[in-house]
Amino acid sequence: MKDTKKSIISWALYDWANSAFATTVMAGFFPLFFKAYWAHGANVTESTFYLGLANSLASVIVAAFSPFLGAIADKGTAKKKFLFLFSYLGIISTGGLWFVMQGHWQLAALLYVAGAVGFSGGNIFYDSLLVGVASRKKVDFVSSFGFALGYIGGGLLFLLNVIMYQKPHLFGLSDGAAAIRVSFLSVALWWALFSIPVFLFIKEPEVSGSVPLTQAVKAGFRELKNTLQNIRHLKVVGVFLLAYWFYIDGVDTVIRMAVDYGTSLGFDSSALIVALLIVQFVAFPGALAYNWFASKIGIKRGILIAIIAYCCITVLGFFMQNEGHFFILALLVGLFQGGIQALSRSFYARLIPEQKAGEFYGFFNMLGKFAAVIGPFLMGFSAYVTGSSRVSILSILILFFIGGILFLKVDLKEGEKMAREYLA
Repeated sequence: MKDTKKSIISWALYDWANSAFATTVMAGFFPLFFKAYWAHGANVTESTFYLGLANSLASVIVAAFSPFLGAIADKGTAKKKFLFLFSYLGIISTGGLWFVMQGHWQLAALLYVAGAVGFSGGNIFYDSLLVGVASRKKVDFVSSFGFALGYIGGGLLFLLNVIMYQKPHLFGLSDGAAAIRVSFLSVALWWALFSIPVFLFIKEPEVSGSVPLTQAVKAGFRELKNTLQNIRHLKVVGVFLLAYWFYIDGVDTVIRMAVDYGTSLGFDSSALIVALLIVQFVAFPGALAYNWFASKIGIKRGILIAIIAYCCITVLGFFMQNEGHFFILALLVGLFQGGIQALSRSFYARLIPEQKAGEFYGFFNMLGKFAAVIGPFLMGFSAYVTGSSRVSILSILILFFIGGILFLKVDLKEGEKMAREYLA
């Protein structure tokens, strides 16, 4: 049954669970630890290149399999099964980072790639469950609530991890390096524990003509071809996906590479961690407030304003001179990050046929993650070639510009009409 409090909270708690990976690992300690510990001996631009390459490789893997897996999940009523599979790939890989010793950046990168695949792959099936949890009337709120809960959950664990890092002896740890390694274990445990409600209390909608998983794999190939044809038929979906491909790449790149960028500018690691905490705790009310703001001006205008804001943030990042500026940018990112992510997810839910949610969210995540191949690699390559981290940050501005222009062409009313006609 849709719109029940139990199902909404259970679904949103998965955001609370896996956001610990996005904060402590992806945005926080992994970039810091990778530069200072695992990639010890490499210069600043080389380690940026390695990190960008690892992010891009994870994105390529997820992008390659997303639509196919989504088709299988729809045909076999297997969204929760695949969510479980990818979640625990991420959980085990993240926990495995505890064992990686200094200088072994190749193994660290491999486990990070596996963890990122688990994180991103799981989100395909988590997102596709949204249409079964919330009605179209409440989908914007539920999507924003999930992101808000994710920010506060990920932020709380990250805060604990920061305290462990700064005062390791309070936790019986020898030094900050040991604290960071333990923090990876804490993420794995947090992710595993708070994932339980989505598996226990979310009922996956039954699919007409559901088949066993082995047959669903065969049917997945056929359904993938049909989905491509459907996207061509639902032209508004195609235009939105292309726009999303570009602008969400810029958002993901800011999330993944901000700490690396600050480190390259010579900012103290403690200041960078404080900035990440600012993002998390501002983004919690920010996601809910931005949902309210978009409800007043319209969801399309809300997304466009967020894209413009990210363009401004990117330009300001180029001129940033000190840690105070970094804190201001963190505040701005926190205000818009949750809003653009949540509204994009719910905007897309309005355009797609409900019974094909897995397939269509497979393409949604494919384009988002395949686009993330461009941003981190472009930023890392720019830094490597020019020797300037400041030039690298400007390289992602073009992604917001192209995404915004394409998004202007998306006709929401026409898209909703096409989705209804498909159901008929």
